[in-house]
Amino acid sequence: MALSTLSPPFTTHSSSSLLPKLHHPSAAAPFPASNHTTSLSTSPTPPVLLKWRANVSFFTGFLNNNKTKNPEPIKQELLEAIEPLDRGAEATPEDQQFIDQIARKLEAANPTKEPLKSDLLNGKWELIYTTSQSILQTNRPKLLRSRRNFQAINADILRAQNMESAPFFNQVTADLTPLNPKKVAVKFDYFKIGGLIPVKAPETAVGELEITYLDQELRVSRGDKGNLFVLKMIDPSYRIPSK
Repeated sequence: MALSTLSPPFTTHSSSSLLPKLHHPSAAAPFPASNHTTSLSTSPTPPVLLKWRANVSFFTGFLNNNKTKNPEPIKQELLEAIEPLDRGAEATPEDQQFIDQIARKLEAANPTKEPLKSDLLNGKWELIYTTSQSILQTNRPKLLRSRRNFQAINADILRAQNMESAPFFNQVTADLTPLNPKKVAVKFDYFKIGGLIPVKAPETAVGELEITYLDQELRVSRGDKGNLFVLKMIDPSYRIPSK
């Protein structure tokens, strides 16, 4: 279950992770015969030099594999890919798979390794893409779907609040319990119908959410039912009202 829904259960699974294709270079062809056996070009490389080259190759490869990736171009690619998809409501399975690939690249460049300890998490976020059909309300006529969805988090008091815009303005609040520096257990407590009428949430309204990417502008999260959520920060000063 993820926080970005006003109706807790999720049903849609995100695309599976992609396995890298392994490249097996073919064996080098033997050198052609030469009558110039004393040529410098055919002189054997000294063992010490071979060992030095192997060490340099390993060292530079290690450095390249451990460079911190720049997330900015990946963020731009992600935003451009989701922009025409109506927060995911118009996404085909192929679109979902493509966006999941980009999201995984962005997650690999996550600059915030312990999101639950970061002030960047606090504030009001707008949901700009999800695979959750319960949030997108695709089973309703378009006129009856929420136009926008928001989520606020107060990491200091471990509270979360989800809000829908017109036409219904529903809300729900939840308590958060850290499971590790990136993942929380979620326990919904009160729904507010129309943003006004409180209704106690059932005991079964629980789930988990993992924050897989976080910076001052963008957050990517994954729910325990496999759904993907992409949110942008719109008000870092917003705080959830008291119970």
